[in-house]
Amino acid sequence: MRIRSDSDGLQNQSGRSSAGGGGGGGWFRGAFQRIRRHPTPPSGVNLSSTDGNQSPPNEKLCAEIPTFEQLLEERHFNEASLLLTSRENRLFGEIREEEIIKLPVEELAQLTADRQALERLVLQTVQQSLSLSLQDMNNEAAASSHMAALTSAVKAIYQQEEQDQLWKHITCRSPSSWKNLHNSEVRTLVKSRMDVPSAGAAGQGVHSSLQLDIQSMGRQLKEDLLLVVNVVSRCYPPEANICQFYASLYHQTLSARLKKIADFGLEDKDCTFILRWVNGYYPGILGKPELVCEISSERLGKLLPKDLLEPLEEQYLSNEQDELATCMGKVLEGERKKWNEGHEPAGDDGCDSNSLAYDIIQFINGKVKVGNVDLGSLDKAQKITCPLTDFMQRFKAFQEDIIKQNRLNSKAYIKANLGNIELFRDVLQRNAHLFPKEVQESCLIVLADMKHSAHIYLLTPVHKLLKPQYQKLGTSDWLKKNVFGKLLNSIEKEIQQLHGPHQPSSQELIGQFHQEVAQEYVKRLLRGEVKLKDKEQQQAACRIVTDNAESLHKLFSTMGSKEDWIKEILFKIAEVLKLQDIPAIQMQIVSLGSAHPDLREKHVSALLKLKTNISKGERKTIKETLLDTLKETSAAADCRPFFSKVEVK
Repeated sequence: MRIRSDSDGLQNQSGRSSAGGGGGGGWFRGAFQRIRRHPTPPSGVNLSSTDGNQSPPNEKLCAEIPTFEQLLEERHFNEASLLLTSRENRLFGEIREEEIIKLPVEELAQLTADRQALERLVLQTVQQSLSLSLQDMNNEAAASSHMAALTSAVKAIYQQEEQDQLWKHITCRSPSSWKNLHNSEVRTLVKSRMDVPSAGAAGQGVHSSLQLDIQSMGRQLKEDLLLVVNVVSRCYPPEANICQFYASLYHQTLSARLKKIADFGLEDKDCTFILRWVNGYYPGILGKPELVCEISSERLGKLLPKDLLEPLEEQYLSNEQDELATCMGKVLEGERKKWNEGHEPAGDDGCDSNSLAYDIIQFINGKVKVGNVDLGSLDKAQKITCPLTDFMQRFKAFQEDIIKQNRLNSKAYIKANLGNIELFRDVLQRNAHLFPKEVQESCLIVLADMKHSAHIYLLTPVHKLLKPQYQKLGTSDWLKKNVFGKLLNSIEKEIQQLHGPHQPSSQELIGQFHQEVAQEYVKRLLRGEVKLKDKEQQQAACRIVTDNAESLHKLFSTMGSKEDWIKEILFKIAEVLKLQDIPAIQMQIVSLGSAHPDLREKHVSALLKLKTNISKGERKTIKETLLDTLKETSAAADCRPFFSKVEVK
């Protein structure tokens, strides 16, 4: 990548080596040294005999030697500059300071006039640097002629700049500061091209004259910088850093125009267009492979200063937030209308039932994606989603209405809503970059509440139906008869009614049901209606609990539950019922408490009371072991609560 230091156009490069493209005068220093040693015109301008005596010129050769005027006419500015240099060196080279007033007035006047003529044509050539059209660039002869003239003009500028330094003590010779003139001419050129950019077709999304003007200036900037990099830069020495100079002038010109526009109140569409140009299109132009190696966009900076950008960004964000809030409100009201009309969500793939979440998520994703380009910052674009917090509260209120009114289609809507909740939660967790942290956290809390209330609404009637069969658990009937088998058959029938159109949310609901059934099972067992007096009864109870755990796990797994961890709790409880050795029981209780820190002393006490052959002192020892374990165990993030929802009297 060939990025050089910033340059304000053509600057003095004194003290730099001429070898390999050194200082600005490096191209010509060798010629100047020959002229100083021999204050005569360069080869081809005056001829000398081989013995050093002046001889009359050969008429044929003299006729072939171009005059200063011919060199200017043919745009050989470098050679014309060398002629002027030779004449000045001959005139000023051997004169003492006190003899300056004796210089021939006519010759001085002619030198001045010739230098002005050269200056005028050189600057005119610089002014035409960007005059090549796309068609001309494909015309090899035209492009070659244009580049040759500009290259010659640039060499002449460096030559004359060095001459100004060489003869600055000659008061009657007015220096022109050719490099400053060059830079000024380029500034004027850039301004004129941006004042009247080339015509072109309006781009997609251009709606106003303001947008058309900005687009035209941007197109002109892009075309001209490509021309500078591909053509103009070849006419300058590398140290001139001419590409960066041109880029800085176009940047300053476009920036000044945009500042004037931004100072006035803008319509929302014009505000968006300007931000898109500043943060998207313009960096895209400078990021083109042809330009990025020659132009440093970082050194150019932003097109608009912070004090002008911030009001535009605030206007943009306010408009985008209003649009998002309006869109989400319409989607929610559409769902409310369907529910009021008795509609039931349907669709095997869940798309129809979860259209609320799909529509809003797609809208949010599109808004933030575009906002990232328009604002040039994902952190700023995230603020577009702030209305989502209010929407979630309205969404929650809608679900509460559905539950409260409990219409014929309410159950179907709540099952469908679980799919919407799951989709929203998935986006908030997996695509956290779309949202500010406070929005993400607030929405996740609301969604968790909604899922909990939906599960309660859907599962409470089921538990009510199963209550008579729950009451037989932990009783003598449970030990003697196939009580649990009948319960499983009833559970299976109820699960069929719980499946909704969205599979992941249905699996969560079935998993929650699985956990609640297991908690009801443990609660009934710990109530202690059955007393296990000896080893045989305890081993028999262990087998029953183990078989029940296996059957429960098999049924719920088949129906979609992913809660495999529940089976292990029942297995460990069964193991406690079977064990006779106190240290072994202690180890099993410690294992259970370590895996589930919400296990409490009252749970262990109720479990041990089932074993009537364990003394009060032994129970105390085992419970103390649990308490010591819980003190050392910090609740892990992946520990799921179980015993906290098992009530023990």
